[in-house]
Amino acid sequence: MLWVSVPFLLAGMTFRIFLWFRVPRSEMKLGIFGQKEHRTTKWLKLGKDSFLFPQVLDIDRGMWGFLISFHLAIAVLFIGHLRLIFEFTALAKALGDLGMEQFAFLIGGAIGIILLITVFYFLIRRLTLPGKKISAPEDYFLLILLLLVIFTGNYMRFFGDIPITAYRQYVNSLLSFNPYIPTALDTSVARWSLGIHVMFANMLIFYLPFSKLMHFVGSFATNRIRREYLWVNSYKRL
Repeated sequence: MLWVSVPFLLAGMTFRIFLWFRVPRSEMKLGIFGQKEHRTTKWLKLGKDSFLFPQVLDIDRGMWGFLISFHLAIAVLFIGHLRLIFEFTALAKALGDLGMEQFAFLIGGAIGIILLITVFYFLIRRLTLPGKKISAPEDYFLLILLLLVIFTGNYMRFFGDIPITAYRQYVNSLLSFNPYIPTALDTSVARWSLGIHVMFANMLIFYLPFSKLMHFVGSFATNRIRREYLWVNSYKRL
């Protein structure tokens, strides 16, 4: 599934971006003559809008807290999963083997709990008013799929016995197109939960190019246009 899902993800993302570029551009210029703003300032404001969600903070501070927690947890989760490809040697030497495993357990466990809570919160918002009125079946499918990935990952984290070295050997064997399942992985009590977790993760990868999660690619352009539009309208009101 990994050999198929990753190329499919890259092809799907490329196709979606291609479709966005095919959309006819408006002949109307959003900017106005005399607008002077340094390029660095523009990029800083764009980064603020894209990563700190100030527009959400202005409307709903509670929602903003869950939203920022979810995105930060996803970023840490992505970095943590890089251990499946290579070890963070400097950190491992500083903490030692046992310290590294304890550190990974604490951080991974905390991130798993944060993700579970935040996605449950997003699902509850979809099931209650006013979010229920604007929700589509896709929204529920995506959140349930995320919950399945997170739940199976948390199960392995708290109840599994999969050694990271064996898992890294397995992942690297897939990346080198020479699949090999180490004995420690094959005989692990959590091997079934691992298989189910990987299956749901691959389903998410397949679905990603067609889902609303693609906003992580298009949000930069959208925020740039929105900021220029708000700037012009604020100027007109003045």
